[in-house]
Amino acid sequence: MTVATHDIIRATGITRTFGRGKGAVTVLKGVDLVLPAGKLIAFKGRSGSGKTTLINLLGALDQPTEGIIEFSGCDITKLSDRKRDEIRRHEMGLIFQSFALIPLMTAYENVEFMLRMTNFPTKERQAAAISALEQVGLGPRQHHRPFEMSGGEQQRTAIARAIAHKPKLILADEPTAELDSRTGLSIIKVFRDLVQQGLSVIITTHDPAIMEIVDQVYELEDGQIVDKH
Repeated sequence: MTVATHDIIRATGITRTFGRGKGAVTVLKGVDLVLPAGKLIAFKGRSGSGKTTLINLLGALDQPTEGIIEFSGCDITKLSDRKRDEIRRHEMGLIFQSFALIPLMTAYENVEFMLRMTNFPTKERQAAAISALEQVGLGPRQHHRPFEMSGGEQQRTAIARAIAHKPKLILADEPTAELDSRTGLSIIKVFRDLVQQGLSVIITTHDPAIMEIVDQVYELEDGQIVDKH
């Protein structure tokens, strides 16, 4: 598949302040970003550097105090909550370090349930869920529940759930934090394979090994981008 070369995200002057008056805390301070599509991009930084706040803003989970965020050419900061919800449900996939799977559902049921939530066409749900699980190497494990799977398999299920509706962008906040190094690298390989298929993936991480296999790394410190490589 040909990988897209346009920009998936453009952020200009992004500031995020929590609270008001003397108790206000500014977590992001005028961040500018241009992130190309079809790449595996990492935000790194110490705890409190602002990387999770930034990924929440890019994923339309939060609104900046100041600045503009364009997703695939659309200024999402000007949209209503409902419109941002629609973009997030249909064009983005979100992955968190706590796998957030429904315990009594199988891997297949977890993925298929998310497709229902996004109003994915009924006749296509089964095929889409199975295809997503096969993409992450879980075809043979699709009928297992979370407690019957390893941590890596649970995270792969979370990835399958995030990609089943065929989004443009995957955002993953510390997706390997709960995994050992070897399993964590296998998860990053899954992301790498998805990028080769044309998806854009943005992750936050503090794992030095992961920095070596992503396309771009942005380092945050005290709410600002201090390095890019």
